[in-house]
Amino acid sequence: MVVMKGLNDDEMVNFVDLTKDNNVSVRFLEFMPFNGNSWNWEKFVAFSDQKRMIENHFGCLERENDDSHSTSMNYRLPGHAGQIGFISSITRNFCGGCNRIRLTYDGNLKVCLFGRDEVSLRDVIRSPSYTEEELTDVINGAIKKKAFSHGGVDEIKKGLNRPMILIGG
Repeated sequence: MVVMKGLNDDEMVNFVDLTKDNNVSVRFLEFMPFNGNSWNWEKFVAFSDQKRMIENHFGCLERENDDSHSTSMNYRLPGHAGQIGFISSITRNFCGGCNRIRLTYDGNLKVCLFGRDEVSLRDVIRSPSYTEEELTDVINGAIKKKAFSHGGVDEIKKGLNRPMILIGG
């Protein structure tokens, strides 16, 4: 759930309730700027505020041990079967440990959700003489250019990036 102030932040408790008897993972994401989503600070709810809202209702969350490449900080509530995760890409930059890549619907590889750079794997594969080695080299080359950090909200807002619906997730 992308948490947005005044739109759905009051629904967080209902989502956490789902973890009481169900072994499910509920994830709360900070609102992120993408083309066309009218991002602004007034709608933004930071991870720390999200966590505080849940703890005010349920009590203290217990931190889970996350994988070193996890983009989510995971927690449990005592007595709950499921798990709660927070993806805080705005307030907690985890780019350096992120190992996610995305293949867009039109065949481009994105090595960073916020990055503007894309590499066309479609063009490589459609080449009559392409080899798996060439495809592997293109993928590895793109990954090696991945930035250690996305540069913050101001940098993200400046850049032209696809709307999330065209990136996929």
